[in-house]
Amino acid sequence: MATTTIQVSQTLVEVLKGKKLYEKESYEEVIWDLIEDTQELSAETKRNIAQAEKEVREGKVHSWEDVKKELRIHV
Repeated sequence: MATTTIQVSQTLVEVLKGKKLYEKESYEEVIWDLIEDTQELSAETKRNIAQAEKEVREGKVHSWEDVKKELRIHV
């Protein structure tokens, strides 16, 4: 991967620092995360969301309490 240097203001550096999910996250990772947040969802993702919404409307869901009982989880 070729690397390059970009020039940004100190104000932008501070904003990017505030967007980091963890201390050692690179600014490149932060920028990719910001770009991803603005991209359109794929057709497959849209279909999956629509299917999940349909299943919720049809009551094909399980409550967390039911799942815990079924799996014998005591939280």
